[in-house]
Amino acid sequence: MSSEAGAVREQASDNQGLEPKLRFPEFRDAGEWVEKPLGEFASLISERVGGRQFIPLSITSGVGLVSQEEKFGRTIAGQQLKNYLVLRKGDFAYNKSATKLYPQGYAVMYQGDEVGCVPSSIFACFSVTDNSVANSYINYQLSANLHGRWLSRFTTIGARANGSLNVDDNDLLALPVPLPEGPAKFAEQQKIADCLSSLDALISAETDKLAALRDHKKGLMQQLFPAKGETTPRLRFLSDGEWTPESLPDVAFFQEGPGIMAVDFCDEGVPLVRLSGVSGTSVTLNGCNYLDRSKVSQKWAHFRLEPKDLVISTSATFGLVSTVTDVAAGAVFYTGLIRFRPHDERLHDGYLKAFLGSEPFARQVEAAAVGGGIKHFGPTHLKQMEISIPPMAEQMLIAECLTSCDDVIDAQMRRLDAIFAHKSGLMQQLFPSPTGATA
Repeated sequence: MSSEAGAVREQASDNQGLEPKLRFPEFRDAGEWVEKPLGEFASLISERVGGRQFIPLSITSGVGLVSQEEKFGRTIAGQQLKNYLVLRKGDFAYNKSATKLYPQGYAVMYQGDEVGCVPSSIFACFSVTDNSVANSYINYQLSANLHGRWLSRFTTIGARANGSLNVDDNDLLALPVPLPEGPAKFAEQQKIADCLSSLDALISAETDKLAALRDHKKGLMQQLFPAKGETTPRLRFLSDGEWTPESLPDVAFFQEGPGIMAVDFCDEGVPLVRLSGVSGTSVTLNGCNYLDRSKVSQKWAHFRLEPKDLVISTSATFGLVSTVTDVAAGAVFYTGLIRFRPHDERLHDGYLKAFLGSEPFARQVEAAAVGGGIKHFGPTHLKQMEISIPPMAEQMLIAECLTSCDDVIDAQMRRLDAIFAHKSGLMQQLFPSPTGATA
């Protein structure tokens, strides 16, 4: 973890909750914290593009401002570009659109070196005008949704289908921002921002490492399974034995989950695994509903999951295979999910899992999938598919190799989750809870 994060120390709060729980030692006696409205040290940006050519920007919640070209593959500003608000490095943009993570809108500092611009119809922009307030500190306060907790009492959803918010700019400027006082106030703000920035750098590095591990596994799988038009892979653990094509239903059992009406959902009972439960290597109960036990026994007992079953989604997330462990054993799986298990002694369960995440399977799914925006497939399509089966010893070696890759990837994901959790907890203690904001 960050060495600066470890340097903070706990402080007793004697300022009615305005002083944070954690302060760096050098600022222990630097002064109290106060609340100042945003409009006291920042002003709205009214400068328009006019006839000039600046980079049109768009916003992605949790990520920041990126060019429209990068986000949409083209510039969508059109004739409205002249009315866009001008953004320079260090300026802030608040998007008046509700998202799942930021229901009161997302606000972020622009960090690009080139002059950018955003549409005035859905953005309010402001600049920090007080040299005693650090832009990076304000940016971290906004990333913690300080503005959202404050604006929740004022915002209403507009008539447009995209979740636009009716936000008065004066309400935004009235946002109470907790700030340290005293001669070292800027230094303390910057120290907090630098501490969190070091964690962000660590998160970025660990995220890159996770992506590299996933790319390594993907490249390995491309060599462990036959390429298009070939009957054997480029990389083999054993030189003896043929790869034999078999009809998938001849060697594997598969079954799509039942369609269950919302009226059958209960507050407790048998878990109903949803799509969010198959987002990792093991099936979880994340986002699950519950079903009445007696009704499950009567209608859906043959859909209850067993340990070592394999579950995949029939749309949107092709290639992701989750294994049933004790956590989800006995649960029912919902429509849109398909479970697999071998039903022929020639097929190893670990190899079947590897095949369901391989390019040979993905190619068959892509050819069979139907639908407009989101492609999907089902048991009818699976009945027409093939699986190439190597000798059992080679299946076991392939499964062992890829399981080892999954173990390393899972460990990296847990490390990344731990750093995110550490940062979140640290921010809660480095920032006091503003008296005007809701929980």
